[in-house]
Amino acid sequence: MRILIVSDIHANLTALDTVVRDAEAGGAIDAVWSLGDNVGYGPQPAECLSRLRELKATIIAGNHDRAATGAMGVEEFNSDAAAAALWTREHLSDDDQAFLDELPEVTKPVDDFTIVHGTLKHPVWEYLYSYEAAQGHLELQETPFSFVGHTHVPMLVVEDEGEPRGCELYRLDDGAVTELTDKARLVLNPGSAGQPRDGDPRASYAIYDAGEQTVTIKRVEYDFEETQKLMRDAELPAWLIDRLKVGR
Repeated sequence: MRILIVSDIHANLTALDTVVRDAEAGGAIDAVWSLGDNVGYGPQPAECLSRLRELKATIIAGNHDRAATGAMGVEEFNSDAAAAALWTREHLSDDDQAFLDELPEVTKPVDDFTIVHGTLKHPVWEYLYSYEAAQGHLELQETPFSFVGHTHVPMLVVEDEGEPRGCELYRLDDGAVTELTDKARLVLNPGSAGQPRDGDPRASYAIYDAGEQTVTIKRVEYDFEETQKLMRDAELPAWLIDRLKVGR
């Protein structure tokens, strides 16, 4: 079984479709997990939701998904993110908004995995960047492995009770393979499909191979200029458009 894990699509349909094609080129995809922030920032929120539903993806909510329906306010968003959230809200049907409102914030798609957008301590808002956040997350993790998103950066957390900080954090590059074992609990971040922020503008995703018991990070180039054009046509904030080219 091969499972495609995507996160932070951010209404970037061109990136999502490119990721799906790239993943399928490596073999059949048996399931898709989306780790939140399916909408927000980008120009095609309804289209991305439709595509995920076509794929019968397991989908959870992120902060931008909540903001897109009014379930979360935009007061703590920066001005560009707030403007995009309000634009997104106006470009989703009642059915799309109801669908987003019904998304869980944490779920266990299979026995060994928990998926959440931020952390298990604060599911839609906390960034798992620090040792403190990682420890807080692991304290609540009841499964051997979990996937998180939100940071837009591919990352691995390995629990290590012998370390003073309780774990180790690693950035993951294109092609990085993580073996899943029973020796330590792990937290993995596949990076962002629709708006990478690690200095690499290529869409990022992960493949979980159940037979090999591995998770592999993949990067793929996509036509970000097409997404930028749609964003300009929609008069979305300039910084959100420009950052796609630099992966920041």
